[in-house]
Amino acid sequence: MLAITGLGVSYEGLHALTEVSLEVGEGEFVTIVGPNGAGKTTLLKAISGSVTAQAGRILYRGGDLGALRPSDRAALGIAHVPEGRRVFPSLTVRENLELGSYRRAARAGRASSLEEVLSLFPILRERHGQLAGSLSGGEQQMLALGRGLMARPDLLLLDEPSQGLGPRIVEQIFETIDRIRRERRLTILLVEQRVVEALELCDRGYVLETGRVVLAGARDALLADARVQRAYLGAGA
Repeated sequence: MLAITGLGVSYEGLHALTEVSLEVGEGEFVTIVGPNGAGKTTLLKAISGSVTAQAGRILYRGGDLGALRPSDRAALGIAHVPEGRRVFPSLTVRENLELGSYRRAARAGRASSLEEVLSLFPILRERHGQLAGSLSGGEQQMLALGRGLMARPDLLLLDEPSQGLGPRIVEQIFETIDRIRRERRLTILLVEQRVVEALELCDRGYVLETGRVVLAGARDALLADARVQRAYLGAGA
C-alpha cells in the first residue's frame, strides 16, 4: 500500500530524514519507534504532505504522492492523527467529529461512522455537546482518534497517541487502537516512544535514529533484539 524509498527532509539545512525507506502492506500494523528528535513525526508529516520532501519518493497504491497537496492525499484515504491531539477547542465534540468526515467517500456514511466512533469511545457520547477544549487530555486524544476514523481512511497515521497521558488512559487508547485494527482490518502506521507497547501491537517495526532507519523487522524479532533491549527496554548493560 505504502512504499517509501530514499526519503530526505531538511529544515533550514538540517537533515531531519536521510535515505529513509520503508513499506506498509495492505492491512498491516507497522510501528516506528525511536528517541526524541529521531524524525518520526517528520516522517508522518511527509506522508500526509504537511512537510515537503527534498529527496526520495512516497508511493501510495502505486501512485506518487510528491506533487499532491495534503487535502488531495486525505481524499485518497490517508488520515493523519497528529501529535498533541490538535482538536478544535471552541467547537463541540460532535462538531469536531463531523469535521473528520469531509472526505467525499466518508460523507454518505457520516451518521453510521459517528455511531461507530461513539460506541468505541462512550465518554464522547456523554460529552457530545461539550466544547472540545474543556475535555481532559485523554478525552481529547480519544476525540482526535475518533475524528481520524470519521474520514473512513484506508491508511491511518498515528503520531504519539500516548503523549502526555497517564498509564491507565494509555492502556485504554492502545486497547482501542488494537480493537480498531482487528475489527476494521485498517492499515495503521504508528509512531510511538513507548517502545514495548507499540511493538507488542504491531506486525512489523522500524527503529529510527537521527533521521535514519537503523533496524527493521517483525515484532518478535525487534523485541528480542539486544540493541533494542539495551537502548529502549532497559535490559542489560
